[in-house]
Amino acid sequence: MDKLRYPIGRYSFEGMTVKHREQWISEMEKLPAGLKAALADLDDEQLDTPYRSGGWTLRQVAHHLADASMNCFSRFKLALTEANPTIKPFDEEGWANTADSLQASPEISLAIVEGIYARWVMLLRSMNASDYDKMFYHPEKGSQIGLAYFLGFVAWHGRHHVAHITSLRERKDW
Repeated sequence: MDKLRYPIGRYSFEGMTVKHREQWISEMEKLPAGLKAALADLDDEQLDTPYRSGGWTLRQVAHHLADASMNCFSRFKLALTEANPTIKPFDEEGWANTADSLQASPEISLAIVEGIYARWVMLLRSMNASDYDKMFYHPEKGSQIGLAYFLGFVAWHGRHHVAHITSLRERKDW
């Protein structure tokens, strides 16, 4: 079950070097194309298949990536423009169960991901090393989160959810 839930493993952060930063930004730059390829040629029945028992459908995963992208990009911008802002968490499960997440074409969310990630990568490449030391406060976690940590997490998060789609496709031979 853990391999189905975390097909690329859980996120772990051991610090950020220049090499890590470039790798993570590159992964983010490639995410929209990877998501598009993962979703290619899936019909509605396939899109409405959960990637694991008790997990979201592939359609919900695609929409979650757009939802998370909007929220996470906002967190980055807040941390860059305000001193230690407190972010607003969002109810991921609730968002995944709204009508748009259950019924809309993933193409709509792919457009959101493409636009946000294009801007985000541009922003990330403009940042200097000290910008990655900036932090925001996450009230649900009760902790400060640095942008270096968060960059690694966001890169992992995208790969993690694309792997939910691709691993189901492999298991089902789609």
